[in-house]
Amino acid sequence: MRRKNRKKFVETIDEKVRLWYNEFMIGKRIIAFDIGDKRIGVAISDPFNEYAMPCETYFRTKSFFADVENIAKIAKDKGAGTIVCGMPVNFDGSESVQTVKTRDFIEVLKQKTDLPIELEDERFTTMQAREVQIQGGVKRGDRKKSIDSIAASYILDGYLSRMKKRAVAKEWAETHSDSAEDILD
Repeated sequence: MRRKNRKKFVETIDEKVRLWYNEFMIGKRIIAFDIGDKRIGVAISDPFNEYAMPCETYFRTKSFFADVENIAKIAKDKGAGTIVCGMPVNFDGSESVQTVKTRDFIEVLKQKTDLPIELEDERFTTMQAREVQIQGGVKRGDRKKSIDSIAASYILDGYLSRMKKRAVAKEWAETHSDSAEDILD
């Protein structure tokens, strides 16, 4: 039996972008890492890459190469299609000692996986994570267990937002004969 009052599907620019974005990314979850000297926070996207979820905290061993292999394995086990690594830079955007350590880690990670690796600015993510924990009443001693995975979720959220913005700009440029770069600027 057919319904008489069916709603017609109205395709808006937002709907087109969402469909394009999900068609391109569906089934390819994105994983993010907040790489530190002692711990590496892990976050994963939902299957539709709409939002980021804190996942786990990897506690580093004394073996750099074992850590890289374990992180590559985590990405594979989670079914990731892309890896996003937070880049720790100073407040003014300049590189720090931790930036160099993170770049070294990422270079070796690139050799251990075929997945594309994207970089995302991680300024303020640990501060945001700490603030959320404090507001949530997490005791000081328990914060280390999850602060890095929460920070990784903020890194991933920033990346997902940037990708959605690019998709919107691309769609706008295609329908209005502008360049996407002009829109993003």
